[in-house]
Amino acid sequence: MKAIEKQEEAVKNEFDLSRRHLVAIGHEWCSDASSSSVSTPPVEDTETGSLEKDDKFDWFCHWYALMPVCDLDKRAPLGKKVLGLDVVVWWDRNQNEWKVFDDRCPHRLAPLSEGRIDQKGRLQCVYHGWCFGGSGDCMFIPQAPHDGPPVHSFSKACVDVYPSTVQNGIVWFWPSTDPQYKDIITKKKPPYIPELDDPSCNMFNRDIPYGFEVLIENLMDPSHVPRGSPLDVDIQSMDKNGFTTVQQPDRIWKFVSPGLFQGIITIKESPDNTHDILIFFCIPVSPGNCRLISVFPRNFRLWMDPFVTRWMHHIMQNLVIDSDFYLLRIQEEKLIKAGPSNWQKVCFVPTKADTNVVVFRKWLKKYAGGQIDWGTKLNGSLPSSLPREQLMDRYWSHVVNCSSCNGAYKGFKALQIFLQVFSVASVALMAATKPGMISVASRNTLAGVAILCFIGSKWLSHFIYKNFHFHDYNHAFK
Repeated sequence: MKAIEKQEEAVKNEFDLSRRHLVAIGHEWCSDASSSSVSTPPVEDTETGSLEKDDKFDWFCHWYALMPVCDLDKRAPLGKKVLGLDVVVWWDRNQNEWKVFDDRCPHRLAPLSEGRIDQKGRLQCVYHGWCFGGSGDCMFIPQAPHDGPPVHSFSKACVDVYPSTVQNGIVWFWPSTDPQYKDIITKKKPPYIPELDDPSCNMFNRDIPYGFEVLIENLMDPSHVPRGSPLDVDIQSMDKNGFTTVQQPDRIWKFVSPGLFQGIITIKESPDNTHDILIFFCIPVSPGNCRLISVFPRNFRLWMDPFVTRWMHHIMQNLVIDSDFYLLRIQEEKLIKAGPSNWQKVCFVPTKADTNVVVFRKWLKKYAGGQIDWGTKLNGSLPSSLPREQLMDRYWSHVVNCSSCNGAYKGFKALQIFLQVFSVASVALMAATKPGMISVASRNTLAGVAILCFIGSKWLSHFIYKNFHFHDYNHAFK
């Protein structure tokens, strides 16, 4: 129990350090802010219709991060949704690479993500047993007669394959199965970030039940920290590929379309170029849903890494995300009611602290039609609201998709069951033992152990629920 308490204390200390670091950065921004911070800088606004075709942003002609490799299991396929497309990522051991397929069997449209990898390394549909190779070709149909026509070789028996690659420890895919994009990796690559090749980088992923635009705005908003004050942010550039803003010469914020937001923060008066890098891959899933993959490379406080495991880091990151979770979902519903095109009419953004958000909305309007293009898959309407506890659930949105947290969760559950069984067994042993067979001291010791195990199991149950299922966040009491 003491070991767990020490681990929890380490997480709290890491969280407090991060919060203090964020607040300190905010105070540095505030102290350097000038009187010009009372107005948002003008951004040249051009109507979308006047843009050349090559200047318009096409949501389906870009690479999208799918999942960190460290959170994928080579033994089983995993289903995900991006841009309204249902895809399945699986390990093809015959070609020794990750593959991304359309998540439906051509036979009866059953999800291939519910299938398995068979003994020959093929993706097998669990419904009727059809098997597929890494190129999407059907390799075997159990119901087809051996002496009959080779129906498995028909083109309609094949699965659509999406171009995919692994870069920076993340599986990426191109959201089009059109043959013209088969070799797109030779012409256009995902954004490369050298710092992510460091094996010590700690990646985090979570499915989030509010929209892509809301997530982007929340992440690029530097003023929603405790005791917010005036900030001085200026736009440096903006085009179809994104934009860059500067907050003092040593603070740079960069948005790279379609969903990479990166912040480079150099700590002042540091002789060894101490810096934080904030990297967020934001993935549009469906209206009212998105996915976040984040990592924060740094070159300071590295001595803490051996003492704070990956799942401990994730508890801290989940707590930060949960702090705005519910209010952002409500905010999104209000924005949808007002209409995406009316954003600047209904939102009052008079200070330069909102520069990043304003520029993102102008980029969205100017180059991307004001909102995400879901193709013909979805109509853009939000799903029904969920109760707070379901909305902020960590287990299905993160734990099951994280190898580290899932392992920690199973370990703690096993320990909880062990403590419960040991407690009951101790009581049963005392009840079954006749007086005089064991000493009073031994009986008292056994009773004490039973009580401690019972208390420990109850505490562990609370710890598991709070950190791996649901941790409510009430700003009024923080």
